[in-house]
Amino acid sequence: MHSETVRLDPDKLTALYEQLGETGAEDVVCRAVEEMAVRLTHCERLWRQNEMASLRKSARSLIAIADQIGMTALASIASDVTAAIDAEDAPAVAAILFRLMRVGERSLTAVWDQQDMTI
Repeated sequence: MHSETVRLDPDKLTALYEQLGETGAEDVVCRAVEEMAVRLTHCERLWRQNEMASLRKSARSLIAIADQIGMTALASIASDVTAAIDAEDAPAVAAILFRLMRVGERSLTAVWDQQDMTI
């Protein structure tokens, strides 16, 4: 079992709250977390179906969503997935994708924990 470090950029969340207010920021974060959970599951399904072009597109969309709410590790790993697909390195795609899944799960939990803190 691998343990992954989750990196959140609290400044991104703070900026969202300052820009959108508490209700608006919570709405953005909730929608982003829900969308990321769906896309992570979708990425795994696409990999199992060997649909690399669609997997690349889905991983790219994760980068933007993760970056929006300060999930720097997740955005970086999703970028690594796209690079491995571009290199046509199937073993690397598999390894990095499952790292993405592990970090994604922990990152989603960390964002919820961060939201529970006073911003």
